[in-house]
Amino acid sequence: MNTGQSLQSPTSCGLIQDFECGPPVRSLSPTTLGFMKLCGIDVTGLDHSRRSLALYGHSVRLNLFKPINAKEDSGASLIDECSRKSSDLAAGNLKSNFFKPIKAKEDSDSSLNDDCAFTGEKFRQISTVGNSTNILWHECPIQKGDRQKLLQQRGCVIWLTGLSGSGKSTLACALSQSLHSRGKLSYVLDGDNIRHGLNCDLSFGAEDRSENIRRIGEVAKLFADAGVICITSLISPYRRDRDGCRALLPEGDFIEVFIDVPLHVCEARDPKGLYKLARAGKIKGFTGIDDPYEPPYGCEVVLQHTGIDSVSPNDLADKVISYLEENGCLRA
Repeated sequence: MNTGQSLQSPTSCGLIQDFECGPPVRSLSPTTLGFMKLCGIDVTGLDHSRRSLALYGHSVRLNLFKPINAKEDSGASLIDECSRKSSDLAAGNLKSNFFKPIKAKEDSDSSLNDDCAFTGEKFRQISTVGNSTNILWHECPIQKGDRQKLLQQRGCVIWLTGLSGSGKSTLACALSQSLHSRGKLSYVLDGDNIRHGLNCDLSFGAEDRSENIRRIGEVAKLFADAGVICITSLISPYRRDRDGCRALLPEGDFIEVFIDVPLHVCEARDPKGLYKLARAGKIKGFTGIDDPYEPPYGCEVVLQHTGIDSVSPNDLADKVISYLEENGCLRA
């Protein structure tokens, strides 16, 4: 028996043949295998599945992440809102005890336990001034005394008054320069300069002139409160208006300086040519011509004219400085 013939060839249809030469394996589709079916979404339909997932995610967001609407000035907390909507909390006393509304306090310097914010006690300070309603004065921890110590001077108002051409503006500048040389801070409020801005809406009629003085008096008060020596240079013809400005300041902080120069001297100087225009009738209501000037009574300083330009502005400024030194205005 020839055993060599009984041996099968490696290439014959044995085990190896079945492995190599068998029928080709049929390709199975993902559908046939049935894997990765999530929520009924067929992976084979990729575009369809993406759209389905997007719609599914959108519905989830709508259900789980609903927007929280802000409440209008109710003062209640979010917990309180949820508690009212919850039907599961059957016991009403549970909500009232654990989910009380949280009320926000308005900005104040009091603590959260201060009952004044709720009783209205603090609202007594709200007032009406003129046409301004519901206003409240706010204090600052830095006061006038603190600023005066810093500047080493006393904040005050030096009110220069006199006819047009009496030398008010010239004296104001000389006085400011003299104070500056002594290391003192001052500021000049000149009548014409103020009418270039703050009071440009006012005329020279009697009513507007009073309003012009009132506004400047209020501004001068602020400068004095800042610790600055404020110098005003204004005709300010009416005694009542000047007295009103004096009343704005503490006693001793308003120093009225009357530059007593006769009308004929001022008219002879006429630095702006206004007297000539007034005499020609081209300017109406001009002080000293067709509108009166009321000299002050009991003013702090009188600078009287003794001759035509006999005294220099610096000499006049020194007289005012002497008064300031005697009354402690140049030290804190």
